[in-house]
Amino acid sequence: MKQHQFETAHEARWQSFEHMLAAKPARGKSPPADLRAYAAEYRRVCQDFALAQRRGYSPALLARLQVLMQQGHHRLYRPPKPQMMRAVNFFAAEYPWLVRRNKQFHFASAALFFGPFIACMLILQWQPEWVHSLLDSEMIAQMEDMYDPSAERWGEARDAESDLEMFGVYIMNNISIGFRCFASGLLGAIGPVFVLLFNGVILGSVAGHLTAIGHGDPFWRFFSGHSGPELMAIVISGAAGLKLGMALIAPGRRTRARALLEDGIEGAKLALGVFMLLVFAAMVEAFWSSTASTPAAIKYTVGIGLWLLILIWLWRGGRSYQPPAADRHAR
Repeated sequence: MKQHQFETAHEARWQSFEHMLAAKPARGKSPPADLRAYAAEYRRVCQDFALAQRRGYSPALLARLQVLMQQGHHRLYRPPKPQMMRAVNFFAAEYPWLVRRNKQFHFASAALFFGPFIACMLILQWQPEWVHSLLDSEMIAQMEDMYDPSAERWGEARDAESDLEMFGVYIMNNISIGFRCFASGLLGAIGPVFVLLFNGVILGSVAGHLTAIGHGDPFWRFFSGHSGPELMAIVISGAAGLKLGMALIAPGRRTRARALLEDGIEGAKLALGVFMLLVFAAMVEAFWSSTASTPAAIKYTVGIGLWLLILIWLWRGGRSYQPPAADRHAR
């Protein structure tokens, strides 16, 4: 075959491969999204180069095919991004996309948690005696003593060793709540529903009772700073648990085993963000919320700011993220 016949027969395919190379890869991906088609075209270009070299075609044609082959090899076998960058891309883009993809579970989880939280808090402002029906006497006494505004500890600074010790305590407590919300999905949807309602009632009753008896100032100054990451982590872990529970109850056209595996993997990804939020909440709670010298206005401003940052991250983060085709269409 003469060179011009060879070029005419394969020119369209070479141009197509050039367009593949020029296309921007999906976020976080080095090879193209359609890896199978790309690999097939890459092999054909390698074959074309070998044929052209064996037949003694012009140096210009050989140089063009060699460039295509080298660029294709580099694109296909480019080393993956460092682990740190992959983690940053996951939390900055894929994670908020994943939260929005499962928004129905997150709205349900938020309603199950914040509904009783707000209801109990408001009811106790008009019927404060109901607290004895919602909390046991020992917890009531402990909370009243802990947030008593007349206690000397509210005017004292805590040492660094105590802060570090409380950081460990807060991490264990926060993670245990998040784990229960998620893992209870293995009991079906009733598991996370109960955990969310229970925690909403307890936290709302504590907040409502302390506010009603005049202990609200130290409580809200302490709670406001870490409330955003801590409560949103509970909502997200509850949503992951609900998704897991629904995979058992209503798997759709999938088998229960497959539904549990697929939704469990997605729930585990959500749990990574929950862990990050809970560790951050524990840091704020131990090293910022407990500071007695910081004015209440600054505490509330920081708390509101963290709420806004988390909500904006989940609402706007990853808007340009392009998920793999399998994830984009799977439900």
